[in-house]
Amino acid sequence: MASLIRIGIIGDFEPAYHSHFATNAALYDAAAKLKRPIELRWLPTPTLEPPGAEKTLSRWDGLVASPGSPYKSFTGMLRGIEFARTRDWPFVGT
Repeated sequence: MASLIRIGIIGDFEPAYHSHFATNAALYDAAAKLKRPIELRWLPTPTLEPPGAEKTLSRWDGLVASPGSPYKSFTGMLRGIEFARTRDWPFVGT
């Protein structure tokens, strides 16, 4: 069996945003096409503000910056992006 892919989505999930459902659907579709199991988790931007957020972000194989600003914490979003870029972590931004 193929190994699990763990993707953290940096953003504040909002059920009213079609783009948030589409993000989930696109990632699940890609995993199905690759025949790989996937775990997705939305990482709320306020949780990425405090020191130690690197521990949360490093748990994921890759990170996605969600569409649909404004974010609850613009600082948290920037810290997530900075984490990925300064560590050459797999990252997709929209």
